[in-house]
Amino acid sequence: MTLSVAVIIPTYRRPQLLARCLEALTRQSLSGQSYEVIVVDDGCTEATRQVVEDFHRRCQGAPAFRYLQPRGTRGPAAARNRGWRASSAPLIAFTDDDTEPDEDWLMEGCKAMTRCAVAVGGRVVVPTRPRPTDHERMTQGLERAEFATANAFVWRHALVSVGGFDERFQRAWREDSDLHFSLLQLGHVGWAPKATVVHPVRPERWGVSLRQQANVFFDALLFKKHPHLYRLKIRSTPPWHYHLIVFGTLLALLSLWEGWYATAAGAGLAVAAALLRFIAARLRGASLEPSHVAEMLVTSVAIPFLSLYWRVRGALHFRVLFF
Repeated sequence: MTLSVAVIIPTYRRPQLLARCLEALTRQSLSGQSYEVIVVDDGCTEATRQVVEDFHRRCQGAPAFRYLQPRGTRGPAAARNRGWRASSAPLIAFTDDDTEPDEDWLMEGCKAMTRCAVAVGGRVVVPTRPRPTDHERMTQGLERAEFATANAFVWRHALVSVGGFDERFQRAWREDSDLHFSLLQLGHVGWAPKATVVHPVRPERWGVSLRQQANVFFDALLFKKHPHLYRLKIRSTPPWHYHLIVFGTLLALLSLWEGWYATAAGAGLAVAAALLRFIAARLRGASLEPSHVAEMLVTSVAIPFLSLYWRVRGALHFRVLFF
């Protein structure tokens, strides 16, 4: 049979999660001779190489499991480019090393692509508790994504036309939105609800929401490239409540320094009201375990300042008016 689809998986030092994903790919209902799996190891570790080579030996080349390392630029965007460019398959399927593709994932994705000129996004299922943590809820956002590289199918010729992923997106953030917006300029990007992957939530250290604010740096790049689609599909307005908290705090401190106590009190009350509203929104429907509530209280105070810092850095770096 002719090779029809290549599955591209970027990975970074998570051999156990990768093995779980590859195991699911050995159970596909699509014939093993018609697809290959290419793992691009951004961490360049022997443990990851061993996992991929073990699967290749076990499956005896049907499907073939190939191990690659990136060249030059690092990050998931560059890794995915390295993978799809190394394959001659006409259809490219993208997923992540921490997903578990359904056994009919490739079959359903291929079927959907026969009805679509450019690409399709598949369904991502994120199992969580009835009252999830803030981190779990953020991961759950993948379920609402129109197009995410955790589950996407793209014709190879379309990737060639748009130049693949923009490798300036060096974190796992917005590189899939950028590709989506570029593909929309070529034609219709469809939806394949029967092409399903499960995306369990990975454990994270305390305060993960603070580290995630660095992602906003790349929002500036996405906004520069696709301002209309960014406002339409990502964020319709700037985060004014963050601006209120940051500049209200600065005004309150300056007023105290100058002895303008009435102004300081007014600014302080406005900041407190905005913070309480922000905290309440983050806790609504979320876990009320004491440790999680404490995390929400502490991180909510810092997030507006970190977000604005990375927003300004991104705007300066990419030379775009982004606020």
